[in-house]
Amino acid sequence: MNYTAQLDDALQRLHDEDRYRTFIDIERERGNFPHAVWNKPDGTKQPVTVWCGNDYLGMGQHPVVLDAMKEAVDATGAGSGGTRNISGTTVYHKRLEAELADWHQKEAALVFSSAYIANDATLSTLPKLFPGLIIYSDALNHASMIEGVRRNGGAKRVFRHNDVEHLRELLQADDPNVPKLIAFESVYSMDGDFGPIEEICDLADEFNALTYIDEVHAVGMYGARGAGIAERDGLLDRLDIINGTLGKAVGVFGGYIAASAKMCDAVRSYAPGFIFTTSLPPAVVAGAAASIAHLKTDQALRAQHQTQAAILKLRLKGLGLPIVDHGSHIVPLIVGDPKHTKLMSDMMLEGFGIYVQPINYPTVPRGTERLRFTPSPVHGPREMDALVGALDELWAHCALNRAELAG
Repeated sequence: MNYTAQLDDALQRLHDEDRYRTFIDIERERGNFPHAVWNKPDGTKQPVTVWCGNDYLGMGQHPVVLDAMKEAVDATGAGSGGTRNISGTTVYHKRLEAELADWHQKEAALVFSSAYIANDATLSTLPKLFPGLIIYSDALNHASMIEGVRRNGGAKRVFRHNDVEHLRELLQADDPNVPKLIAFESVYSMDGDFGPIEEICDLADEFNALTYIDEVHAVGMYGARGAGIAERDGLLDRLDIINGTLGKAVGVFGGYIAASAKMCDAVRSYAPGFIFTTSLPPAVVAGAAASIAHLKTDQALRAQHQTQAAILKLRLKGLGLPIVDHGSHIVPLIVGDPKHTKLMSDMMLEGFGIYVQPINYPTVPRGTERLRFTPSPVHGPREMDALVGALDELWAHCALNRAELAG
């Protein structure tokens, strides 16, 4: 076996399909987001504006967050020193979990090293807690949810995306006495569409199923205190387990679940992904807690964020560009071809200093390759004008279609 040749073949397949991912070396500047510096492969530097980041509200630069992190690192040092079970639980971790529980109006919360791990570890552990559990999973759930469901060894059913009637059919076909859980998202990040939370909760009540919702792309940005779509729609009390991230709108790093005290205790006690992982550094946890405490009161920041997204969508629609608009803050521009998508991304970076990463298969279906823009409150009129002008010019240069709008 020539292992090196096998690796070459695997990588070449990605190149042949224009799916090879290139890391762009971005040097963020404190207080200057969304502006950054691109460290180019030739050793030179170029100023860029980041339009594809997930620091949706700019909280990664907020003084409240930075001050809390500095204070914690000065007080405690760098790492936590262990797993949560072995010396890695600090006052900062407990404070963050209390903030999260309060945010989602749950009895408890459990912090993980990432939202991916939170999804994977929790969903793969639940069948140990509920023998015979059947998980009903939306077809477009995030890879972390799919992985958790796949690894749990239990039964699974996949329902068509946001298709409540299909979900009902699947629930009706199974033994009413078997434990059930419905796993879905509130905002699906590739198209920016919303999950039918209330309808799914109604089905869960009817069929005695637990509910598991991923609010990763909603926490911080929706609801009176920023707790997500479930808070915005008054449905927090109807959801059994809420998954969220600390690495997007919160602006730091990590993930979590919020649920009943018994549910969190059981997951804490049984999930290998929690038990055997070193806990987050105290400084990271302190920054996340400070960010959430701030976001609970900063409705103006959320309103500004939505305004920026609405302006960008309106201007791109005015140019006839095929964006998908489901009413969320996510702005996908459908190019529809991996070569053109990569070309557009490269040209925007090299020629206009605008960084937006191409999104290709398998993240999205073939034929729907796209550039995905994430406007924030710190993308001002100057940045918006530059982006719209660049897209207008390059769309014409690449002779791409403007006639048919998506969404």
